[in-house]
Amino acid sequence: MGAACFGSATSSRINEAQWRGRALALLESLVLAHYVDGKTGSTGTARLTVIVILALVAFFIGLRLYSVLGERTGHEQQPILKPADPDARVEPRPAQPAATAPAPSDLGDMAFLPTAGPGVRALLAADPAFDVARFLEGAKGAYRLVLEAFWKGDLTAVRGHVDDHVHDTFESAIKQRDKDGLKLDNRLVAIEQAVISEAALERGVAVVTVRFEADIAAVTRNAAGEVVAGSLSDAVQTRDLWTFRRDVATHDPNWLLIETDEEE
Repeated sequence: MGAACFGSATSSRINEAQWRGRALALLESLVLAHYVDGKTGSTGTARLTVIVILALVAFFIGLRLYSVLGERTGHEQQPILKPADPDARVEPRPAQPAATAPAPSDLGDMAFLPTAGPGVRALLAADPAFDVARFLEGAKGAYRLVLEAFWKGDLTAVRGHVDDHVHDTFESAIKQRDKDGLKLDNRLVAIEQAVISEAALERGVAVVTVRFEADIAAVTRNAAGEVVAGSLSDAVQTRDLWTFRRDVATHDPNWLLIETDEEE
């Protein structure tokens, strides 16, 4: 960089000296011409004066143009970029808030609702052997067993899993159905979800309500076997609330179904 600047400055001084030399030579030739033609008279003197004035004007115009434009030598410095104005800085964009994921319409893989949390923790404290996942699997098994027994009209297999009130309610419904000459041809397609919606522990007795969401194909037939309601090809989504009870002070791990209801 230093050599390039030095070469450029030297070249500029040489060219400027050449301009001045040419101008001085012109003036000397004019003066010499005036000396040789000194006796030419007033007309020659006037013409010489005009020539001198024009030469001086050309000389100063030439110097002015050179000082402004200069002469390219191939060693010019690159233009120095003006630093950016510190005040002209781009304002950072405010961080966009993270998009909030929409709340799921169902309860996903939750084992119990937040409102049931205190009751579940109290149950775990009273019975460390209690396992929420295993309990829900047993509840789903009981749900299927009781429904299929009720649909068939035979409660013998579930007598030890339901209390007297539930048993009597189911038995009364079966008798009325037989009296009307109707039969249920229902099928449990799938249990989509089972979650603890309520839990409580009072005097060593645990009461847990499970919310079932299931798909059921329901068909009702008459005595002749004809379909009078429902369709096996169209499953209906149901939401039931079943409540189970167990005395945690005993060694019996079985739970008793004490109430069934539909979620409103």
